[in-house]
Amino acid sequence: MDMVRTKDPAVRSLLIARAAHMLRVREPVTLRSLVDGTGVSTMAVYTYFGSMDGLWRAVRQEGFRRLATRLETVGKTRDPVRDLAALGASYISHALAEPDLYRVMFDAGFELEDPEQADQTLHHLVETVERAQSGGRLHAEADPLTLATQSWAIGHGLASLVTGGPLPHDALANGVPMLTALYVSNGDDPVRCRRSVARGWRDMAA
Repeated sequence: MDMVRTKDPAVRSLLIARAAHMLRVREPVTLRSLVDGTGVSTMAVYTYFGSMDGLWRAVRQEGFRRLATRLETVGKTRDPVRDLAALGASYISHALAEPDLYRVMFDAGFELEDPEQADQTLHHLVETVERAQSGGRLHAEADPLTLATQSWAIGHGLASLVTGGPLPHDALANGVPMLTALYVSNGDDPVRCRRSVARGWRDMAA
């Protein structure tokens, strides 16, 4: 009980990770099944999250928190198109590394604790699109949010199909031609664009 009373962050993280895993493997999630074998009581769920719904909100939030942390590691270079591809590859890397949390991130049945943190992950792409426009790589009249959303959709589609099982890992290579086609259609030079996208994709994959 002391562990619960002092709100040990490790307990909170343990319950979040266990809940996400149980969803992924389709185990029934109840108060008792959640804490079974963890060494904490069912009261821990109420102590840390208030309710089971609070737990699921925290699980979703944790996914976006980790994604935001990963995207922040993508350094800015003189080539914003390379950086856009690197952000996409980093997004997919997060999905592959955190498949349990990734699945729950997009379950709209549970609200987020901090929606702004989720919005911030998209802002990384918006900001990079704006840099590409300022540098003359992409059409200035294009809407940055629309382009960022289209880039996100490509990464999300590939990540979902690979982590979900229908497509093999090798299918991720399709990200290079798909992103290249998107950015070329919005003004970038075909040869230069493919080179930039391939470099960003490769750098983050490595």
